[in-house]
Amino acid sequence: MDDDTAELAPAVRSILETARERGGGDERVTVDPRDLESAFATAEADDRVPVIAEVKPTSPTTEGSREDDPVALAERMVAGGAAALSVLTEPEHFGGSTETLRRVREAVDVPVLRKDFVVHEDQLDAVESDVVLLIARFVGDDLADLLEAARDRGFQVLVEVHDADELAHAIDAGAEFVGVNNRDLAKLAVDLGTFEAVAPEAPDDVTLIAESGIATPADVRRMRAAGADALLVGSAIMDGDVRTNTRRLVTAEQDDAAKSTDGDDVAEAVEDDGDDTAASTPPATAADDAPEGDT
Repeated sequence: MDDDTAELAPAVRSILETARERGGGDERVTVDPRDLESAFATAEADDRVPVIAEVKPTSPTTEGSREDDPVALAERMVAGGAAALSVLTEPEHFGGSTETLRRVREAVDVPVLRKDFVVHEDQLDAVESDVVLLIARFVGDDLADLLEAARDRGFQVLVEVHDADELAHAIDAGAEFVGVNNRDLAKLAVDLGTFEAVAPEAPDDVTLIAESGIATPADVRRMRAAGADALLVGSAIMDGDVRTNTRRLVTAEQDDAAKSTDGDDVAEAVEDDGDDTAASTPPATAADDAPEGDT
């Protein structure tokens, strides 16, 4: 494992150091996963932007915490059109738990991503999920081995990168799902231009997911125009009514299409959308998504 923690923001360094000390599961897990690619395709067929909505009680980049029942939040996200869910299991900095993931996965029928800082193989055995996250910067040269170990257990794997070099490393390791984190883990600054710079370097057969800083329908359209097959959104959904916020983002391209029609069509679209669209309001900031972990 590479050790370049000196370049990381102090909060991220603390998260990684804690992760390296955390144990794994007592027994090797075997997973029969819900297919993430199929979930994205179903959303597209339903004219929805594929969104992975994140159940995130808190993070080092947000103030306060969300005390709602995570299962209820997850169910409302799915009702709002989320193609998949992400559940934080990192306990010390994000208020997550493996038990929360178990409960959420039992309650919904969409794929569930385990969002955590996995750096050792035995940590894969902590809990069953449909997808696990591996952060290229954190696992370094161990990426290929961890990717293989995860797949041997049945997991689908989302490999997170931040630049072209990390993308090349992920592709060489065999990644099929790649998340491009718009958050710089050294400074915690968010720049949607990160995805726009990295995405063109990805092969056509890789599924690209834009992560962090996506707060508005305009952000959704910007990431999709840059090549995002799906989006991972945390704080912008958690900040307020999660069903309304989810629906506002998954219908972003429907809204864009409506603007190109005449006034009668626009009025009809608004009427059909009901209270969800009328009630939605933009979150205060786009910079609150957790470091990926929203990582």
